[in-house]
Amino acid sequence: MDRAERAQMAMMLEVCAYPKPGNVDRCHDYSDTRLEHFLASTILARPAFDAAERTGGRVGGLIREAVTLTAGHAGGNTHFGAFILLIPLVLGGDIDGARRIVAGTDVEDAIDFYAAFGLTSVRMAESDDLDVNDPASIAAIRERGMTLADIMAHSAPRDMVAREWTNGFALTRRFADLLHAHGHGRQAIVAAFLDLLASEPDTFIAKKHGGAVAERTMQCAAEVLGGGRDLCAFDAECIAGGVNPGSIADITIAGIYVALGEGWQWDC
Repeated sequence: MDRAERAQMAMMLEVCAYPKPGNVDRCHDYSDTRLEHFLASTILARPAFDAAERTGGRVGGLIREAVTLTAGHAGGNTHFGAFILLIPLVLGGDIDGARRIVAGTDVEDAIDFYAAFGLTSVRMAESDDLDVNDPASIAAIRERGMTLADIMAHSAPRDMVAREWTNGFALTRRFADLLHAHGHGRQAIVAAFLDLLASEPDTFIAKKHGGAVAERTMQCAAEVLGGGRDLCAFDAECIAGGVNPGSIADITIAGIYVALGEGWQWDC
């Protein structure tokens, strides 16, 4: 399996695993985003992954290409956060390579990334002074000489996907290790997802619902692991409340990509 195929497999396996509390999967959709939108994104992104693997290129431009390729369906943003992690991983081959890609970004990567951001409906933090919807932000990035790594560092305190760029893909590494520990197949993905959800407040939830809800969701996941809460009931509560651990889903995809490259088996 080549890198592009691994990236697609990781995206597909994440969305098909169930139940992952609050997320779209094969058992339930959201009103505006369905399973087939995620699967379409998995297919449509392939040229960007191929380019990253075969010809290299600029990480910012490739993230922009992946977002552009997958913007044609009606399901909105499905994988923006995943592309932020997958593109450097595919470019670099593994986590060590991705770290080198991150360290080598420049201002043009940052500007391409902001153009990609503008194509999505990703929630911005109210306090963010580099608003993607404000053209002055591009001028500010150029004036400050901010690389894409700088942009991620700027966002890291509020966004756990961006934080992966600043911490050496630490949660991606942890998720891959959890997969290996839990065995093979769908149940290993669900178990690793719950482990991460129980230990890390999801920043997508925090942006949408506030930090208290993110903390409560983490506590509920820990209760599921401890046997004090039913997993399917917790999943139903999250879906009903629109509580979606989207950032951990993105890290799940990256972790699956890494584990597949290390021999983890998905079809057992």
